[in-house]
Amino acid sequence: MRQGRRFVAFLAGDPQADRAVPPTGFTASLTLLTSGAMAFLAVFALALALATGRLAERWGEELAESATLRLPPAEGDAAATQVAAALRVLDQTPGVGEARALTADENRALLEPWLGPDLPLEALPVPQLVAVTLDGEDFDAEGLRARLAAEVPGAVLDDHTAWRAPLVVAAGRMRALGWLSLLLIAGSTGAMITLAAQAALAANAQVIRVLRLVGARDITIARAFVRRFTLRAGWGAAAGTLAGMLAILLLPSADESSGGFLTGLGFQGAGWLAPLVIPVLAAGTAFAATRAAALRTLRTQS
Repeated sequence: MRQGRRFVAFLAGDPQADRAVPPTGFTASLTLLTSGAMAFLAVFALALALATGRLAERWGEELAESATLRLPPAEGDAAATQVAAALRVLDQTPGVGEARALTADENRALLEPWLGPDLPLEALPVPQLVAVTLDGEDFDAEGLRARLAAEVPGAVLDDHTAWRAPLVVAAGRMRALGWLSLLLIAGSTGAMITLAAQAALAANAQVIRVLRLVGARDITIARAFVRRFTLRAGWGAAAGTLAGMLAILLLPSADESSGGFLTGLGFQGAGWLAPLVIPVLAAGTAFAATRAAALRTLRTQS
């Protein structure tokens, strides 16, 4: 209850002490513009952190649920026998949900980006690919490789481990970069607001001396500065956050064909509530920075 009354008193302010804080001027504009611009950037940094987290999770799940079996090139009955033997081994392997040999058209579609559309597939020693879908954690890749080596010589199993690990690591580093950007933005905001508060205190040194003569305490004067700059930072950050969320909303929607890497930067579901914390954090940063700057500057002016 007492904390609530203090919060209400903080918002209401002290009219006498508020005279020491200029309601307009370059410090007011600097605080509003800085907090708004930093909040706008913070929205994108937060979107980057959340989007890369989703990307890492999706890539890891998709690659972990599939594998590819590559059979050596063969012709005629030898190729059919080889595919049948591989499918038989896969059907008997625990953890394998489905195995399907790719058709010639599917092989051609895979090679087309590198070799062109008019690919004479029949004239090239192209290996036969078998798409494998995994449905259990009991899949033993090493055991399957050993059995394939005995029953289907030359077959190569790719469980996508070499692909999955670097992609997940890269996405994890991008997420860490997003959180680091948020910390840097918060630090820059605090530094700019500190400079603005010190400039306002220095510009109003004469008013502060008069307030002291009439009995105003330093903590009362400092509270007036803290209140004014905290509210400015909060409102500026709210405007910047709103602008950032609108900009994110106007981005292209996620494209499944690209894996969402270029078009998946944004928020999903309850993630849209995360940017609403930014104005609160900006106001808290302004509160701490202005309070420290005001008390330090008032001590030097006494």
